[in-house]
Amino acid sequence: MEELDCSAVLADVWLLLDNECDDTVKARLREHIDRCSPCIEAYGLEEKLKSLLNRKCGGDRAPDSLRQRLTMEIRTSYTRVEMRD
Repeated sequence: MEELDCSAVLADVWLLLDNECDDTVKARLREHIDRCSPCIEAYGLEEKLKSLLNRKCGGDRAPDSLRQRLTMEIRTSYTRVEMRD
């Protein structure tokens, strides 16, 4: 398995923090972070930032009208793509 470098790990750190990566990627990122003090420090800072954002903005909710507009836009875009194929 190819060794990850710090730039690749830091580019994907939010995937790890948000639990948006599969178990294989998660294990590789964690393995690197556990062995690399600069990445441990960077991960800790990003983790603190995420925690701060959750505390300060976590209760905010987008208006229902925004959700409806986005849903309609996605459906329209999806229909256009299907018609082109």
